[in-house]
Amino acid sequence: MFKKILIANRGEIALRVMRTCRELGIEVVAVFSDADRTAPHVLFADEAYHIGPAPSTESYLNYEKILEVARESGTEAIHPGYGFLSENTDFAREVSKAGIVFIGPSASAIKIMGDKTMARQTMLKTQVPVVPGTQEPIADISQALKVAKEIGFPVLIKAAGGGGKGMRIVNSADEFEDAVGKAERESQSAFGDGRVYVEKYLEEPHHIEFQILADAHGNTIHLNERECSIQRRYQKVIEESPSPFIDEDLRSKMGQAAVETAESCNYVGAGTVEFLVDKHRNFYFLEMNTRLQVEHPVTEMVTGIDLVAEQIRIASGQTLSIKQTDICTTGHAIECRIYAEDAAHDFAPSTGEIVMLQIPDGAGTRFDGAIRQGIEITPYYDPMLGKLICWAKDRDSALNRSERALREFYIGGIETTIQFCRSVVRHPVFRKGTYDTHFYTNFRQELHADLAASTDEILLVAGGSLYHHQNQIKHSSNSSTSAKKTRSNWVSAQLGRND
Repeated sequence: MFKKILIANRGEIALRVMRTCRELGIEVVAVFSDADRTAPHVLFADEAYHIGPAPSTESYLNYEKILEVARESGTEAIHPGYGFLSENTDFAREVSKAGIVFIGPSASAIKIMGDKTMARQTMLKTQVPVVPGTQEPIADISQALKVAKEIGFPVLIKAAGGGGKGMRIVNSADEFEDAVGKAERESQSAFGDGRVYVEKYLEEPHHIEFQILADAHGNTIHLNERECSIQRRYQKVIEESPSPFIDEDLRSKMGQAAVETAESCNYVGAGTVEFLVDKHRNFYFLEMNTRLQVEHPVTEMVTGIDLVAEQIRIASGQTLSIKQTDICTTGHAIECRIYAEDAAHDFAPSTGEIVMLQIPDGAGTRFDGAIRQGIEITPYYDPMLGKLICWAKDRDSALNRSERALREFYIGGIETTIQFCRSVVRHPVFRKGTYDTHFYTNFRQELHADLAASTDEILLVAGGSLYHHQNQIKHSSNSSTSAKKTRSNWVSAQLGRND
């Protein structure tokens, strides 16, 4: 087992990984930008190193600097978290060349599955069904339009080098060329890669993914599914496990397909195979994410398996600690992503200081975040503040618990998606489990009307948080201020020494 791991990330995922490392008796090294000098992940770590200015291109994406820190700190392994460098083929290769273990799949597996067109070509050699479309990025508009006509409109233009951005639905041949151009520009801006391809657009689809684990000894398993169909602008908002849509027979078939997908590229580590499932329960390979997913906690809650711990054990050369026959899910889990966004104004990013904070707790309630009162939310990074995960014995109970927790959740000083998530959770279609990926589009007006939550209710929560905060201040003023934590002194010294 490793003695020291560097976390090449920030925010809630850096803290999430660090906590598991602590439980395994592993020292953790943090890296930070100018904007994150006193961020929670920096204060939590055993060591912290400054790596550059606030923009991610000059800090968290600067893998030469991160490798320099890894060598200086005596790091044995690097965990990339998700986002940033987690699916960067060059970074994974350079980490290995430096004699450091990359906690993730091989560079070749990342390359195969990270490029959506290459992944499609790979899967066409297997028995896993793939959505009809082009096999190569679009180079000739007329040829691509011919394919689109053959598979039938509507079609989807998708980025070859990433997900969520660079996507356009095209309903007719007249719209095709313009949509391709827009998708290429957006893809170039988001991923530095303007290649796009054509895929058949499935109507009333469900976005369902399977968590997989694979070791270097030939063992690959899946940990069942997560339903990820609540999205806005192709970005996930709420996820749950198990899916209320699929049955045991389909679960078994999709699980086998997920394992076959991982085995097709000799995958080692934790990963996620994503599928689209149409209203007739026909499923198709969508993509594979060669990293930990934002929504991994819902799988952890229903299986009781620490996915980060499994990642670390696999990377250290151990065999999987569990077999497929050991996987047993209990209860139901729902995750709500909390973003610093103004849902009432097209989810515009919100920045500023968190002046008041009340995080819900209680049985079956977990919050994965890296926020505290007084922290500044900057425009430099992804606006996700954290995730609220609620588990209960069944779906109805999990829904009720989620609504209760969201009612108690308050973040003052910035706009957040807390109330939006609550609107979704209590919507009758979501509660019935009969939704698909068009949920937000279909019920946008209802959801936004519900966003105008009772002013009295919000003020009541805010007032409770303020009362709690004032009591803390009063208690703090009566306590001795002479004692200083060793860790705080060490961090202060590190922030100066590594500048």
